[in-house]
Amino acid sequence: MGASNESIVLGGGCFWCAEAVFGMFKGIIRITPGYAGGNTENPTYKQVCSGTTGHAEVIELEYDPAIASLEKILDIFFKMHDPTSLNRQDSDMGSQYRSIILYTSGKQREMIDKFIGRIAKNYDKPIVTEVKPLGAFYPSEDYHKDYYKNNPFQPYCMLVIRPKVARIRKEFKLDA
Repeated sequence: MGASNESIVLGGGCFWCAEAVFGMFKGIIRITPGYAGGNTENPTYKQVCSGTTGHAEVIELEYDPAIASLEKILDIFFKMHDPTSLNRQDSDMGSQYRSIILYTSGKQREMIDKFIGRIAKNYDKPIVTEVKPLGAFYPSEDYHKDYYKNNPFQPYCMLVIRPKVARIRKEFKLDA
C-alpha cells in the first residue's frame, strides 16, 4: 500500500457486484475480493457460502483519500446496496451477504458513524449495516478477481451485476 493510501473492507452482498461497482471510480487503487467478519481461518468460498463461518463476502479497498475520500466511498457503498436489508441483497440470502463495514482506524470509525447518522433519515427502515474493526481479511480464490469483467455474459452478471453497475454509473454520472 502506498504511503498516503488507506484501506477499508466493505460487504454489501455479492463481492462480484461490489468489485464491479468500485472498479469504475477514480482513486480506487486496488480491490481484493475476500472474506472477513467471521471466525474460521482461511475459509473457502464453499465454506463461506454455507453460512457457517461467520464471514461475509467483502472487498478490501485500497484507495487514495486525496482522490476518493472515505465520504465518497461510503456514499457509493450505501447507494449500491440496501443497508436496511438483514442478510439479503437482491436474490442473495444468508449472513455471508450482510451489510458490513470493517474499518482500519478510529478515524474511519468516527467518519462512518457520522455518515450513517446523517443518512439514516433517508430510509424508511433502520440501517442494519454492521460496523466493526477489521480482524483478519482472507483474499478469495483467484477466480473471483475481476469476475464481472471476465464473465460478462454469465447469467448472474447479466441479470444482477450489469443493472447495478448501470444504476450506479447513472447515479454518479460516470461515462460508459
